[in-house]
Amino acid sequence: MGRKKSNKHSSKNAGSRIEPTTSFTRDRSWSHEHTEIVKCTFAIDSIEEVYYKDDSWDPSKHELQKLHDGPEKLSLEDIDKDRNRLRRQLAAVSKKVSELVLENHPAYAQELQRVMDLETALQGANVICINGRRHLEIAKQGFTTASLGLLANQRKRSQLLGLMNSLRTIKTLQRTDVRLREMLEEEDYPGAIQLCLECQKAASIFRHYSCISDLSSKLQDTLEMIEEQLDVALSKTCNSFDAAHYEKVQTAYRLLGKTQTAMDQLHMHYASAIHNTAFQIVLGYVELCSGTGDTNFQKMQYKDLCTDKHIITESYIPCLMDLCKALWGVMNSYHKTMQWHELHDSTNQETAEAGLQFSTSDATSSINIEATFNQRYVKQKLEHGLARIWQDVQQKVKLYLLGTDLSVFKFDDFLHVLDLVNKLMLIGEEFCNSKSEGLQDSIRKQSINYFKNYHRSRMDELRMFLENEAWELCPVKSNFTILNLQEFKFLRRSGLVKKLSSAMSSPQSSPAKLAETRDRPGDAPQGFFVRYGDHGNPFDVHQDEDDGEDVMATNGYDEDEKEENTYADDDSDDSDVPEELKQDFVDEKTGETPVRRDSRKKYDKSRKFNNAPILTNTTLNVLRLFGKYMQMMNVLKPIAFDVVICMSQLFDYYLFSVYSFFATDLDLQSAAADWGLSNKLKTTLKRINDNLILPEDSMMPNLQQPVQQVEDRKDKVPFPHVSPVVDLTGTQNLYGLAERVVATESLVFLADQFEFLQPQLESVIPPAKKAFLQQFYSQTISTASELRRPVYRVVAAKSVVYDHILQLMANVKWDIKDIMSQHSSYVDVLLRELQVFSNKLDQVGRHVPIPQPVYNVLWEHCIRLANRTFVEGFASAKKCSNEGRALMQLDFQQFLMKLEKLTDLRPIPDREFVEVYVKAYYLTDADMERWIRDHREYSTKQLTGLVMCGVGSHINKKARQRLLATIEDMEKLKR
Repeated sequence: MGRKKSNKHSSKNAGSRIEPTTSFTRDRSWSHEHTEIVKCTFAIDSIEEVYYKDDSWDPSKHELQKLHDGPEKLSLEDIDKDRNRLRRQLAAVSKKVSELVLENHPAYAQELQRVMDLETALQGANVICINGRRHLEIAKQGFTTASLGLLANQRKRSQLLGLMNSLRTIKTLQRTDVRLREMLEEEDYPGAIQLCLECQKAASIFRHYSCISDLSSKLQDTLEMIEEQLDVALSKTCNSFDAAHYEKVQTAYRLLGKTQTAMDQLHMHYASAIHNTAFQIVLGYVELCSGTGDTNFQKMQYKDLCTDKHIITESYIPCLMDLCKALWGVMNSYHKTMQWHELHDSTNQETAEAGLQFSTSDATSSINIEATFNQRYVKQKLEHGLARIWQDVQQKVKLYLLGTDLSVFKFDDFLHVLDLVNKLMLIGEEFCNSKSEGLQDSIRKQSINYFKNYHRSRMDELRMFLENEAWELCPVKSNFTILNLQEFKFLRRSGLVKKLSSAMSSPQSSPAKLAETRDRPGDAPQGFFVRYGDHGNPFDVHQDEDDGEDVMATNGYDEDEKEENTYADDDSDDSDVPEELKQDFVDEKTGETPVRRDSRKKYDKSRKFNNAPILTNTTLNVLRLFGKYMQMMNVLKPIAFDVVICMSQLFDYYLFSVYSFFATDLDLQSAAADWGLSNKLKTTLKRINDNLILPEDSMMPNLQQPVQQVEDRKDKVPFPHVSPVVDLTGTQNLYGLAERVVATESLVFLADQFEFLQPQLESVIPPAKKAFLQQFYSQTISTASELRRPVYRVVAAKSVVYDHILQLMANVKWDIKDIMSQHSSYVDVLLRELQVFSNKLDQVGRHVPIPQPVYNVLWEHCIRLANRTFVEGFASAKKCSNEGRALMQLDFQQFLMKLEKLTDLRPIPDREFVEVYVKAYYLTDADMERWIRDHREYSTKQLTGLVMCGVGSHINKKARQRLLATIEDMEKLKR
């Protein structure tokens, strides 16, 4: 009972714990499975990597090897642990494999079902094949042998008809070779290529025939022959371009699909044409000059043929002309080639655009793209070829120019060479906008070498002309300018001559206006390829026939002036009158010298008898040299500045010679000398003497001199010496006044012409060198007129005996007590001297025209010297009273009154110089000291005399000493 109760109670408790027990059991089961999975995974991960090798690997041996490699004393417990580990790993692997098998079993069953279905399908296919074979056997038995025979014969007939057509085509292909040769003889290259390409296409169709293989090879050879002849035809266009011929060639290359190749070949042919043309022309002249056939000139290089050993001087220019003509032909052909492509490319472009509007197929678009690409390639190739062609032309002409020494050529021949090369450079500039550096460099070298020798010879020639010049007037027409000279005809042919002439004839003409006139735009000339592209050759144009020059006047007069001046000379011709009757008289009562009323009129008439420029033969020669030098500048700009320097040396030497001949034959006092030479003129003369004049002591050659000094001597000219025939000491001819006028005024005229050329010179020299030219004009050309003062100063100083006047003034008593109403006698003597000078000036004016500036300078010098003589005479007085000072003023006023009748020069020069000095006699000692410091124009002697005889007469000795000390201090400052 007790046991039952106990069971019953247990049952109730069990019933009440059914749900918790089930949940616990489920959780415990999940935990166990998870633990097993973890153990299994751990066991698999602990397997060594060597177990995953191939099947041939023995794991038992591996484990035994581990024991063998382990410690010597094995532990049973360790071995048991390894055994249990291996068992766990094996159990884990087996369990994992079993799980994978169970997982993939549905897929295995499905695949097995598909195999069984395939077996059933194969059995059905076997049945179908058996039935098909049975039906084929029935069909074979149902047809007859005769029906199949008919089909076989029909097929054979069709094959034979095709073979017949093929044989006819092959026969036609065999006869094509003859027609191709005929078309090549007719220069129908496009038609020949079109026919050959069609034959090749047909031959490719029948290439299975054995005879066609030989025909295909023959057609290929024919096509290559056509290409060779086409290349020859292309090369012919380099020397003589024919548009129709060139169009055939280009069409043929386009059919071949070798447009770009044709352009490459064309440039190779142009390079060969330039070389062969130049070589053959020079070779012809070399063989002509040699006269013998012993030397094989064909094997010589072009550079060796161009040396002066083979080209003689007489053949140099004709050979150069022919060379330029031939090279022009090559360049003209290239220019026409470019024009042809520009015209046809534009036409093809329009055609292609029109075709695109009506066709949108891919083939048409591809063809148009290819054509456009070819056009661009050809255009680019032609544009790049311009510089290459011109470079080859330059190289040939350059080698020819440098092969001969041109320094022995005549000037006109050398200018002809320069003109040809300059024209070629202009063509090159139009051809490819090239500055022709190669040609310019070569011609510059030749020109500098030639021009140095030529200029050195011309300078020596100018020295010879100047030293033998009699300085006589060269009669030219009144309207003479440098443009009338033959050497300046290149300006007359240009558009500048009318503009420059009109500007020069204008009274307000100036270099700036001349430059403005020169730069005025005119009609642009046509290019060489426009004028001579179709006919003619620019190097065939002959120089204009010389117009001649009509510059010389008859006996110094123009036609319309002869009659008037004949009467003028008749009226003034008193050569048969004795000198005594021609002299003026002195009034015995008054002592005055009457002035001849008609003296100035005669002078004016004689001075105006001819308005022609005053120049000499040497002046004309220098002007002609200017023209030749400018011709060289005009055709060769690179050496223009060197030529300008040489032109300036011609003018410098002319100016220095005139100065050394006519301005250095009088040693005046320093004060008088300052009247003649300005600082600018002194600087110019010193520059010329240092840079251009060879010292006389270095005329003898010294073999021990350095090379540099020898070269410097070559660039200098010996000191000039006046010709013995020039009389500069005669009193009747006013110490060579006529020669002095001709020399000085010819220099002034030369300077005026040089100034007229300034715009033209500035246009040819580099802009960086214009400063030199402007400096030359401002410091040298402008001093030409200033040379009048030192030259005519000599005449003025010698024509009047001023020392005699000083002696007469020294005899005058200035310490008189009474005021005089009559002037001193030395004034009449001085006026008479000036009257005689005026008469002689009239006589000279009858033979040589004296311009107004010369007249003014002569009288200015005479009056200045006379006024300084007055001051010098007044300063020489030992004693002077107030009445004596009044006499001084009376004498000077009398002089001025009579002088104004002798000359029309106004105002009277240095009038204040005398008047201020005389007035200084009345100053006090304090005013005198200030006056002395303010008037430095007076000499020490003059100031001392003023102190001693003027203010010194009424001041004490100390004040006088102070004034004298002031004068000494001023003298020291001057030094």
